[in-house]
Amino acid sequence: MTNTELIQFETKLYDLKGQIILRLPDDESAKLPSRGQVAVNGTINDHPFQTVLEPDGNRGHWMRIAADLQNAAGLDAGDSATINLEITHEWPEPELPADFVRALSAAPEKVKNKWNEITPMARWEWIRWINETRNLETRAIRIEKTVSKLNGEHRRPCCFNLTACTDPELSRSGKLISEGR
Repeated sequence: MTNTELIQFETKLYDLKGQIILRLPDDESAKLPSRGQVAVNGTINDHPFQTVLEPDGNRGHWMRIAADLQNAAGLDAGDSATINLEITHEWPEPELPADFVRALSAAPEKVKNKWNEITPMARWEWIRWINETRNLETRAIRIEKTVSKLNGEHRRPCCFNLTACTDPELSRSGKLISEGR
């Protein structure tokens, strides 16, 4: 798929553990170039957004509808929405968790420089790997390892399933949980 092809579909939004999300229909998700994350520009009911579609762990994709987009589009769980997506190579910057920001600010200059040199896609992968766990000890270890690996030769996390759903609140065993569970 080139970044000029448009993916269009209608879908229903739903609440999954207090977050409004949408799942891409399987046939539309299959049009994407990766089973992992994919950066897109899009509209929901004609309201523009830029995001990174998340893998659901089942060869499909989903996205969280941010509160500001929900408000702008007047959407809530249960509503149907018209979605237009266009793949982009311009990845938005990931939101950095406060604990990682602290570790990065205390890191050696080499780490800070490499963090700024790697692609936004690679930064998304590191943040997904850090955020994948609910266990605070594991999270602290992952942040420490991220700094250590960036201080070495690594530019991306290794041994990480890029097609898994990594939101610990919304996934079980690397798969997006079903509505109502």
